Amino acid sequence: MAAVRVQLLLSGRPESVSFARSVCGLLGAGPGLGTWPIHYSLKRGRLVLSSRPFPGASARLPLQRPPFCPFAALEERPRVPGAELPTDRGVDLGVAVILQSSDKTVLLTRRARTLSVSPNLWVPPGGHVELEEELLDGGLRELWEESGLHLPQGQFSWVPLGLWESAYPPRLSWGLPKYHHIVLYLLVISQESQQQLQCSGTRGGWKSPTSGPAHVHPPADDPNHGRGQRESQHWNQVCPQALAATSGQVKVKKDWRAPQYWAGMV
Repeated sequence: MAAVRVQLLLSGRPESVSFARSVCGLLGAGPGLGTWPIHYSLKRGRLVLSSRPFPGASARLPLQRPPFCPFAALEERPRVPGAELPTDRGVDLGVAVILQSSDKTVLLTRRARTLSVSPNLWVPPGGHVELEEELLDGGLRELWEESGLHLPQGQFSWVPLGLWESAYPPRLSWGLPKYHHIVLYLLVISQESQQQLQCSGTRGGWKSPTSGPAHVHPPADDPNHGRGQRESQHWNQVCPQALAATSGQVKVKKDWRAPQYWAGMV
């Protein structure tokens, strides 16, 4: 059995979540998008969730899933013989960073077109959380790996925004799920402006292929970026409420020539 990353408090005791089970369903969520307020606790490399308060829990976070979640659909229909989901895996833990500059722009990156899973899509920086790694540390590490941006301590604040249950393939009609994640969205607010952050990314070794203030850093075109599992970062189901929960509404000005942009807040 792989290391446990996501646990639920059911019947008063922590239990790991089977790959094939819907986390939202186990926590009592009904059909549809949600949201459902969930009590949570962040530990090194682990996330504990419960529908009720428990000792050590932080304030509640909204939990959502897509209305077409394949795990919810699987619970409503009989399993096809020979089409079995993994029994030796749990639910993986991911983190996504909504980086907001002091002048209220938000960083998005575009996944490499060479990836077989969700290529060419615009997403916030993020990835897997390692064992024994703090959630914020994992988010900042992924931000640095994917953008070259290093945020000095004391020059940013952060707050968890919400949780998203993600599956790939995202629809059961595309085949049985191969990946199952709970993604924690973090809002990280820098004290630096978008232009200052752009310069920081350039000093970190990245050089923009295009001119203009909207471009900071493209994610690596190498599908093996960082680790072989990078290809399984499949947040094609990026929660739109995560962006809406920042300090304003998102007004995006896209330049499709560029692999990355800052979305302005209004």
